[in-house]
Amino acid sequence: MITAVDTNILLDILIPGEPHSDSSKRLLDKQLTSGKLILCEVVFAELAARFPSEQELKLFLAETGMRLVQSNEKSLHLAGMRWAEFARKSKKDRFACGNCGTVFEMTCPKCKSVLTKRQLVLGDFLIGAHAFVHADCLLSRDLGVYKNYFRDLKIVSSA
Repeated sequence: MITAVDTNILLDILIPGEPHSDSSKRLLDKQLTSGKLILCEVVFAELAARFPSEQELKLFLAETGMRLVQSNEKSLHLAGMRWAEFARKSKKDRFACGNCGTVFEMTCPKCKSVLTKRQLVLGDFLIGAHAFVHADCLLSRDLGVYKNYFRDLKIVSSA
C-alpha cells in the first residue's frame, strides 16, 4: 500500500506540544508498516520551511521512510479541474470548516462587517490530486477539502 502524507501530519510530529502529535505519529508508523510513504512537491516545500537546510530535510525524510514522488500531467490536470469546481461553487463571503465542510458566514465582533475569505489555495488540490493518482490513500487531518472535492480518495485521519 502506498500512502501519501499531508503536511499537517508531519508538522504534528515536528512541532513540540502539538495536540495531535501522538495520534499522527501512530498513524504514520502504522501506514509505514503497511507499505510506502510518499509526498508531493507542495508538502516537500511546506516542510522545507521547518528545516534549516536541505540536507536536514532530506535526512528527516530518509529516517521516516518517506520519499518525494513528482507530480505528473494527470495529477496536475485533476488538481486544476477540482480547484475550478471549488472556485465555481465558492461563495466569496462564506467560510468552510476544514474538518467537516460546513459553510458559514463570519462577522467582525467589533464593527459587525462581514469578513471575506481568501479562496483555498491550489496547494490543497495539488496534494489531493497527487495522492489520488500516485497513492492508495492520503494521511491528513484537513478533511474538508478532501471530503468535498476528492470523495473518491481514501483519507486516513488522526482527527
